[in-house]
Formats: sequence, C-alpha cells, structure tokens
Amino acid sequence: MRYATLRQMQVFEAAARHLSFSKAAQELHLTQPAVSLQIKQLEGLATLPLFEQVGRRLHLTAAGEVLQRHAHAILGAVADAEEAMSALRGVRAGGLRIGVVSTAKYFAPFILSAFASGYPGVEVSLAVANRQQIVALLDENAIDLALMGQPPVDAQFVAVRFAEHPLVVIASPNHPLVHRRIAPKGLDGETFLVREQGSGTRAAMERLMAEHGVMPGRLIEMASNETIKQAVMAGMGVSFLSQHTIGLEVSVRRLEILAVQGTPVVRHWNVVHREGKRLLPVGETFIRFLADQGARLVEEATRVRPPRHRASQR
Repeated sequence: MRYATLRQMQVFEAAARHLSFSKAAQELHLTQPAVSLQIKQLEGLATLPLFEQVGRRLHLTAAGEVLQRHAHAILGAVADAEEAMSALRGVRAGGLRIGVVSTAKYFAPFILSAFASGYPGVEVSLAVANRQQIVALLDENAIDLALMGQPPVDAQFVAVRFAEHPLVVIASPNHPLVHRRIAPKGLDGETFLVREQGSGTRAAMERLMAEHGVMPGRLIEMASNETIKQAVMAGMGVSFLSQHTIGLEVSVRRLEILAVQGTPVVRHWNVVHREGKRLLPVGETFIRFLADQGARLVEEATRVRPPRHRASQR
C-alpha cells in the first residue's frame, strides 16, 4: 500500500461512505469509469478485494472496512496539514470539523452560528451521531472536536467542561405521577422509553436505576429523542431525557417533568479532543469560546418561553 496515492484514498473513502461508485463520482466530479479504475488500482496494491456485490447492493469486504478506518485517519491528517499551513500564513480561515452527540443538536447550531459570526472565514462542518459513534470519529481523526456529555474515560482524550447538563424524568400530562413528589423507587414497574445502546442518555439512566434499585416493568428502545418525546406524549410510558431537549414541549404542556427525588441529575457538557492532537488556532479559539460563552449560549438556545396569547377582538 505504500504506493497508493492520496487521490486513490479520496476516491475509496467516498465510495466506501456512499457504498456507490456513481455517488462517489458525482461527489468528486469524476466519471464512474474513473472511480472504478482508481478502486481497481487500489485493490491491486492491496492484493485484496475492497468491495463485493451482493444482489444489487455494494458492500465493503473485511479488507475494505480496515482500509476505510485508515483512509479516515490519512485524509484527516492531510486536512490538519492544510490547516496548519494556513495558520502559519496567518490566515483566519480554514475548516473546523465538529461532532456532536444527538442530544446536543438542540443547541449546537446556535453555538456554531455565534462562533462563525466572529470568524467568517472559518468553514464549520457538523456531524451528529450517538456517543459511541462520535467517540469512534474522534478516534479515527475524522473530526477535530466533539461536544458530548459524559466524556470517554480513556486517557487518550482531553475534555473541557463548558455547561451544566440536567437530565430529568418526563411523562405525559395525564400520567398519575404528575404533581406528586416520589422517590426513585416510585418508578418501579413503569414502562421506560429509552435510547439505543451507545447513547450517553441511556447510560446515565441505567446508572440512576442501578444506584436506586429501580426495576422498570418494561424497556422500549427508540432511536431518537424526538421519537421518545412523541411516544411519551402518547402515553406509552415515561422516559429519562436531557432537559435541554424538551423546553418547547414543557412550555406548551405537552410533557411534564416528574418530581423524582434526586433529579434533575446534573451532568456537564464537554468539548473533547484526542490527547496529543495538535489543535490549530481555530480549534483552540473555539474551546476558549465555549469556556467563556458556552453556558450562556446553551441556556439561550434551550430556553423556550410560553407563547403570548393575542387579545380577542370583538
């Protein structure tokens, strides 16, 4: 693989991400035969097939999956080098690759907009995924910084806190536990609507249950906060979610926060990067920006005031 070119890596990464030669060609402004040729040459250097056709669908082989991880790291390193050269030239421009856990998507665009307004030459890209996927992107050097709740415990990551992160138990307004103050054990037997494994919110809920010996009657797994909120409003069960995701629904009385002793569970939002990563000035500036203004911006982005009622006209 030592004779593989950067262009071949770019073509392979695009084809592996889309699992489509035609979509890779469209993204890179190439013809499909040109993409096929680059992949064929790369497979010749690897002496292994990188893709396989099963029915009408394209899949990565085991060798392709391994090479995809290395391609992310290689292209990330090239992007870092390009940014470093720009920084040495004194250019207040370039790219900043941010990953956020799905719960942070309720305020992350607000923060990035505020930051970008002061640095109009900076191009910010945003990736949204669950915690496990964001950690993998950090590990592969596919993103520069991540906004998440519980940071990885691995020493190879550095985390800086920038805001409080309250987590609460929610229910529909007609749930029998609404307006009652209960101990965590009062949730025994309840149906809990939960995020998928790998979610930071799910991990925090499981810690709360373990600490207080809560025995849910049933767990129903759902893939997004929005789906969970709709299910709770429909009376399917209760849930444990970030307070930063429910401001609108609470303000219009579609959801209620249960008065469970020991809640809200206050965690923190962190900005995380790999240990030893040579952050460029724009990345360091963004971390300082979060440390100075992050808490205020999160509060502004997630605070929802009740709608004003217009005076009736006679």
